[in-house]
Amino acid sequence: MRSWAQRIIGCVSALTAGCTVGPAYHTPQVPPAAAYKEVAEQSEGTGWKVAQPQDAVIRGKWWELFGDSALNDLEEQVDVSNQNIAGAFASFMQARAIVRQAQAQYFPTLTVGAGVTRSRQQLAGISGGGAAAGSSVATTVNDFSLPFDASWTPDLWGRVRNLVKGDVAAAQSSAADLVNTRLTAQAELAADYFQLRGQDDLIRLTTETVNAYRKSLQLTRAQYETGIGTDEAVAQAEVQLRTTETQATNLGIARAQYEHAIALLVGKPASNFSISVTSFNIKLPPVPVGVPSQLLERRPDIAADERLVAQANAQIGVAEAAYFPTLTLSASAGFESSTLADWLKWPNRVWSLGPSVSETLFDAGLRGATVAQYRAAQDQAAATYRQAALTAFQQVEDNLSGLRILMLEIHQQEDAVTSSQRYVNIATDRYKLGLDPYLDVITAQTSLFSNQQSAISLRMQQLVDCVQLIEALGGGWDATQLPTQHDVGAGRVQHGN
Repeated sequence: MRSWAQRIIGCVSALTAGCTVGPAYHTPQVPPAAAYKEVAEQSEGTGWKVAQPQDAVIRGKWWELFGDSALNDLEEQVDVSNQNIAGAFASFMQARAIVRQAQAQYFPTLTVGAGVTRSRQQLAGISGGGAAAGSSVATTVNDFSLPFDASWTPDLWGRVRNLVKGDVAAAQSSAADLVNTRLTAQAELAADYFQLRGQDDLIRLTTETVNAYRKSLQLTRAQYETGIGTDEAVAQAEVQLRTTETQATNLGIARAQYEHAIALLVGKPASNFSISVTSFNIKLPPVPVGVPSQLLERRPDIAADERLVAQANAQIGVAEAAYFPTLTLSASAGFESSTLADWLKWPNRVWSLGPSVSETLFDAGLRGATVAQYRAAQDQAAATYRQAALTAFQQVEDNLSGLRILMLEIHQQEDAVTSSQRYVNIATDRYKLGLDPYLDVITAQTSLFSNQQSAISLRMQQLVDCVQLIEALGGGWDATQLPTQHDVGAGRVQHGN
């Protein structure tokens, strides 16, 4: 029965398909640059290099580029446990249901309602039979009815088609939002993980420095006891040791907070979650960047904004359809009788069939204002889309420049660490020989410790910038992965897509 009805409605829809009103949709233009400026800068200098060839794309599980098994295990938990992703998926399911609600308007509405009524009626009096002339006669009437009513409003001007088109675009935008939520959580997890590992390295360095300062304190005490050193040097060594011990203790706060943040991202209580301490030995991978024109198809947030422009365009067509008359086809058939025994007998069948046409003659400018509203809404959505695209170009350039400059800075910082170590060796030897005061040793050790901390922080920042670059490039996603209109309407989209 449903297949037969679909054929009839399909034929009528095909006959009226050319009557769809509303503007044709065109993706707003955002002229990109031919290439990223920072890629050219890297080719001329000695900074961080992007992957070759330039038109390569990030594929699959991008976090595996870093080669860290613990990070890989954590990332696998994000998609199934993160509650922000679960909420975004539920939002997409709502958008998909709205599409199916709109599609239901393509079909007739069929209702049935059985009714039984008993009523008392007054009839005009009839002369004769003992009744006075002009008097009324009361009678009780039963009515048994079983009507089947059908109504259908053909989509003559494309109102429903535009409505479906707009809801599909909104569902596709919601699907892109889901992908973007997932990518954001994955990138945030990777960034938190690298910063946690950076804290591990800072804790290791500070612990080693505390041990070195403890030995220096023992040396100053020994020299003081033998009459070579001074009590002032001992006090200075004690202050240096206690201050560094405090710093080592304080580092535990940041590490615990990063660990708790990761627990939240993988959907676990922070009280039951922990990450073991390990060495920070992660190399920076080359990242395929591509060209700016590809970025518009790779970013899920840009795709979401583009689909909202398409939705706003379709809503203009819905509003413009209100200018045209509405045709409604109605039919009713069933049984009606005054007695229960004869209710469903064939002679007691009733039916009616007929079309009706309605048109609004005056609405005080309501339809024109509605169309103007949706045209302005499309302009706003287009501006939001262009702004998102420009922001994406900026983010890629920011992270590319950050990686390039950080690479140079790391090389310079490594040279600073080497020079500081040499300074410590010289100052320590001269102090042991009694040539210089212990304050020179403290100055040299403080310089070395500071430069070592900076070197670790720069490597950590470099990895975080690399993660942000991958996120800015879309994390390996592209617009071809958006569900089609058929997929959305048929419910063929899975959580992991």
